[in-house]
Amino acid sequence: MTQNKDQTMSGDELIRMLLAVDEEGSRDIRNSDDSYDSLFQTHLGKESEFSQLASSIRFVSKEDKSRVGTVMNSVKKHLMDALSLKHKNFIENNEKESIDVTAPGQRPLEGHLHIVTQAIEEITATFNKLGFTRVRHPEVDWDYYAFEALNMPKNHPARDEWETFFIQNPTDDGKQKNTDSRFDKMVLTPHTSNGQIHEMEKGVLPIRMINIAKCYRRQIDVSHTPMFHQFEGLYIDKNVSIGHLKGVLDYFAASFFGKERKTRIRPFHFQFTEPSFEVDISCGICNGKGCRLCKEGWLELGGSGMVHPNVLRFCNIDPDVYNGYAFGWGVERAYMMKSQTNLDDIRILYGNDIRFLTQF
Repeated sequence: MTQNKDQTMSGDELIRMLLAVDEEGSRDIRNSDDSYDSLFQTHLGKESEFSQLASSIRFVSKEDKSRVGTVMNSVKKHLMDALSLKHKNFIENNEKESIDVTAPGQRPLEGHLHIVTQAIEEITATFNKLGFTRVRHPEVDWDYYAFEALNMPKNHPARDEWETFFIQNPTDDGKQKNTDSRFDKMVLTPHTSNGQIHEMEKGVLPIRMINIAKCYRRQIDVSHTPMFHQFEGLYIDKNVSIGHLKGVLDYFAASFFGKERKTRIRPFHFQFTEPSFEVDISCGICNGKGCRLCKEGWLELGGSGMVHPNVLRFCNIDPDVYNGYAFGWGVERAYMMKSQTNLDDIRILYGNDIRFLTQF
């Protein structure tokens, strides 16, 4: 506010304006998050409304100056007390979380790849050295690729072993009719073997592929989870033998598990290979003595065998000219058997316990 030198101001008017500044200033100081210095300049600095009113006391009559001066000092003290209290509270609140600006900073926590992702990368790198190319195929697929083209026709009892999740597809609602009976049902893939059919249907030979993907089965215990990962290997060429298969499996076992671990293959039956084998490795938890995970010292890693001639025919490959082998192992189960991992329950991998995950 400004006043000409010949003007006068009523003492009562100036007192009223000072009391308004006191009320508004005190409220602002209590509620504001601004710093002490900023608040001081706003309410008591040279450019503040209080300072402007204080300079107007010279326009007040001599009779009122004493009374106005008393109010002015009271208002200034009130504002100073409010600022001091604000500053005191700030100091007390920050003493509990004091910061030493001279101390070295702490590095933020850094995450890393999940243990299963690490296993997938290591498996991929191992087979790349043998010339296998990593491919990807559907994890939600037609029943035809998951079963029928793998030599398991409809109503074959072998299908009962897979505990499959069937899902609704566009042909289920009755509005869309599919004339091709091969594509009448869809499943969450119970294994990665469907990738064999997709790869062979491309018609590009020879084939040396590794397919790593999620699989789904209605099983859960210390060695099973409803969702897990498999890696599927397929080699199709001329004059492929069981010796080639055994050589690849032995190389992977030595590279991934360590040279001190033992492996074995056992005759078995799979619809899509003939002959068929299950692949076992000596348990890394009990060193082959027997425990709640392996029971008898050996843990099944997965299946393998020579690709069945019927599977080749489904994919328009002449079994009299070409043959090959295939194998499929669980990623999680393979990592459980890795030396010094010491996991006796596969479900721990998906428990999201940070104390466990940070160990790997």
